Amino acid sequence: METSVCIIGSGAGGAPVAWQLARLGIAVTVLEKGPWLRETDFYKDELACCLRSVYTPSLHDEQHIIEERANGQWSATPTSESGWDFWNGNMVGGSSNLMSGFFHRLRPNDFRQLSVYGPIAGANRVDWPISYDDLEPYYALAEQVVGISGRADPKEPHPAPRSTPEFPHPPVAEHPIVPWIDKACAELKVHALQVPRAILSEPVGPRNSCEYSGYCGSYGCSSGAKGSARTAFIDPAIATGHCRVIPHAKVHRLVTDERGRITAALWFDQDGQEHRIHADLFVAACQAVETSRLLLASTGPKFPQGLANNSGQVGRNLIFSAGGSGSGDFPFAGRSAEEVEALQTMGPFINRALDDWYEIRDPAFADGARHKGGIVELLLAHPNPIRKANSLKWDGEDGLLWGLPLKRKLESWFRTDRTLDFEVFCDWLPTDDCRVTLDGGVTDRWDSPVARVRLNAHPHDLEVGRFLAMRGAEVLKQMGATRISSNISGAPPVNLMAGGCRFGDDPGASVLDAECRAHEVENLYVTDGSFMPTGGSVPYTWTIYANALRVGEIIGKRLDQPG
Repeated sequence: METSVCIIGSGAGGAPVAWQLARLGIAVTVLEKGPWLRETDFYKDELACCLRSVYTPSLHDEQHIIEERANGQWSATPTSESGWDFWNGNMVGGSSNLMSGFFHRLRPNDFRQLSVYGPIAGANRVDWPISYDDLEPYYALAEQVVGISGRADPKEPHPAPRSTPEFPHPPVAEHPIVPWIDKACAELKVHALQVPRAILSEPVGPRNSCEYSGYCGSYGCSSGAKGSARTAFIDPAIATGHCRVIPHAKVHRLVTDERGRITAALWFDQDGQEHRIHADLFVAACQAVETSRLLLASTGPKFPQGLANNSGQVGRNLIFSAGGSGSGDFPFAGRSAEEVEALQTMGPFINRALDDWYEIRDPAFADGARHKGGIVELLLAHPNPIRKANSLKWDGEDGLLWGLPLKRKLESWFRTDRTLDFEVFCDWLPTDDCRVTLDGGVTDRWDSPVARVRLNAHPHDLEVGRFLAMRGAEVLKQMGATRISSNISGAPPVNLMAGGCRFGDDPGASVLDAECRAHEVENLYVTDGSFMPTGGSVPYTWTIYANALRVGEIIGKRLDQPG
């Protein structure tokens, strides 16, 4: 089997590259480990989304080994034992099928954190080899192709400059309690940012607009409104006639020759039969942990420690989105009928975030100097009844609740109040103790070594998270919420991971160059979140889309040159 470009992974990092190249008439083959699900396969099914391995592999077939430190000692636990699932959406389009679609650009200072905010002891903070201005045109392109709905906000405290005056689609419908948030923020002199969403507010081509079911994040989209990599990029790429997608294709090794050039990818099909594909260029976009795992497993004559890893940098500086969450309740009792009706409304989005502290200059934090902060995203609690029943089934005095008492408690949760949540997003500083290696004793169902993931949150991440959580709690208090609580943790959100193959100008301290091509392998690019040396304080997907569009354009120009 042969192709011009072989892309491994069809999610946010791989699909935009396929789209760019297919439009140029370049033959692209995308190998995707998961199945090919479409709109007709997605239902608002809590069992499928949240309780069973429908969109992810069985942890007994494909697991990770997680290392954590307690009392100064590292210990390792297989996810097949803990149930802590590090997979998130194995299918064509990847986890973007299941995202909530909170879309924020990084800010210019995110590209130069070391220069602007300085070093932090124990953290490998660096500047990016490109600037915001280099990536801005591709943020704008992604905005159009994905179909981002929103409104440019001239009062944003920490703006990301735009080359276009407005978003391509108006904001999605907003929940009737949003004016309550705006009022509380105005009283606190806090800016309530209207959040752009990768969700269509109006039909575009074959894609319908949002149906406002109330079940979005963690669920696949049956209308096509969500701007997943499959809907926005893969489907149009296939329509060109130059892109082929092979689902159930598990790549386990990249083969190199004596010059260090990749000659083939070896992959297993659904029946366990091994295949080989040859290409001029290869693009790895498997997600942060799995891309590092694939490179480390791909040893060769010039790469005894793994592909592109003679520097020893592959797998290092894995990052996540740091932060935590909080909530407050709004009881129906004592409210007007109109207010209760507003609280009980299902479907529309909250669409508000607090971004005053994206950069912190506050005497209440540290020494009052300039620090990198983050955002607080507001959202209604998920209406999932099974998950809620699981959280309510324990009684503090009598143990397990079941039967009628549990039903009444669950009924009370749905019928007596509404919960407004917030999620905190701040930087997870890169450190030497957060990385990916290969486990020497555990293999997956194809007999390949699984990834061993060492986790360690820097104490600074938790300090920033706690500061931001207090700001979120203040807004809920001003709104009149009760039972306000928050939880800041060093446990990473597995749906927001990056790093492991950071890009940079120094081949001794990075895996990729500024164009996301491996320093040591001239026909290998990496375009998932692995390239990010620091994360910024917003969800990564828009940045991964934009960078993949940038690299896709670079590859297209390279292949267009004679010789």
